[in-house]
Amino acid sequence: MPRRPSTPRGKGLFGDAPAELKPAPAAYRANIDGGSRGNPGPASYGVVIRDPRGELVAKLKKYIGRMTNNVAEYYGLIAAMDYAQSHGVRAIRIESDSELLVKQMHGLYKVKSAELQPLFERAKKMSQAFDSFRIDHVYREQNREADALANEALDETAGRSASLPSAPRLETPSSRTEPRRIRARFRSGVLYLLEDVDLPDGTEVEILIRPLRKP
Repeated sequence: MPRRPSTPRGKGLFGDAPAELKPAPAAYRANIDGGSRGNPGPASYGVVIRDPRGELVAKLKKYIGRMTNNVAEYYGLIAAMDYAQSHGVRAIRIESDSELLVKQMHGLYKVKSAELQPLFERAKKMSQAFDSFRIDHVYREQNREADALANEALDETAGRSASLPSAPRLETPSSRTEPRRIRARFRSGVLYLLEDVDLPDGTEVEILIRPLRKP
């Protein structure tokens, strides 16, 4: 009778069992927000980062110049990931109240804007460097801290204290703005002014749409 070859100890029933999976790293959470007063206009972002225990570890805010609110949202996302990567964070969950940004990062919306395309590509590449990356949409009420930071950055740049309400602007004959003809370009759902217009925040204007050429 031929001798049956011996099998190494541990093989058989449990020998081919997969190795024990390592637990996923605990994720940090970053709330981000970006805004523009004028769209395009003075823009900034705010970021609030907490560790896996919920402890606050960083507050970031920055004025980024004259841009749209969507561009500012991407700046906030990139700033959050840059902070995380520079501090050795391997897992992060982003929360944003920008449905456009979140759905673009999930691949549900195409990035049609030439301004957003390079920012999207950079953000996508950065997100792939994490062991775990997640981005979710939240309502503005759940994003108040990041929103407040973005507004602080704008107020500080304008030379106003964020803790004090700005004085009401009194209209005098000399301060009224006479009607002006301004060229603009409509692109990706946003009307971009082609000239700088110095108006107080909150100023209401009337726009007459009359295409100068066919798109």
